[in-house]
Amino acid sequence: MLAILSDIHANLPALEAVLADAHKRGCKRFISLGDVVGYGAQPGECIDLLKSLGAINILGNHDSYIVFKNDCPRSKKVSQIITYQRALLTPQQIEWLSQSPRFLCEGNLMFVHGGPDDPCDQYLYTVSRSTVPEDIRWLFSGHTHVQIMADFTDRSYCNPGSVGQPRDGDCRAAYAILDGESVQLHRVVYDIDRAASAMIAAGFEPFYYENLYVGAQIGGRIDQIDIIKD
Repeated sequence: MLAILSDIHANLPALEAVLADAHKRGCKRFISLGDVVGYGAQPGECIDLLKSLGAINILGNHDSYIVFKNDCPRSKKVSQIITYQRALLTPQQIEWLSQSPRFLCEGNLMFVHGGPDDPCDQYLYTVSRSTVPEDIRWLFSGHTHVQIMADFTDRSYCNPGSVGQPRDGDCRAAYAILDGESVQLHRVVYDIDRAASAMIAAGFEPFYYENLYVGAQIGGRIDQIDIIKD
């Protein structure tokens, strides 16, 4: 069985809780849909844990900011966190991130961070049958931090949700399991206080972690993905 994770965002307690649940359910393989880094206080620990499992990571936009030494074009606050994290990471950890493919196809399965048109930075807030490329049975993507599954008969879409920063109004860590052609969505309670404490110790202001308690974006916005049936 394959555990599909996304948007860990340097939240080590959430990642540890999800991995424990996935192991308990019998998962042997792990794919991360990107954004191992960003937002949280423990990026290196999250990279090392995924690396120890032999996990594949798809390049996320926050990962790309680290690898290519870019700022976030949408947020100065995100750029400040990326600068902070870049100083924390070892050359070996950055090298692991740099090996992340932009997308991955395995048979009729496609794994991206954003979407088919822009694997790294496309936000899919609306999905339909045409969102899934031809000859692809399952499209898996992250980036929106919203857990959802949509079946369009001959094609299906799944966003496993965010491990480290859910934004769909549910503060529990989210992930998915692929077993054959069956996909199940899972939520896992984790120690949010522990994640917040790590951020406090690193000097983060409450603005950066209060959202974890309500399952929202920084600032409090709750997102959703609309499914359109063609």
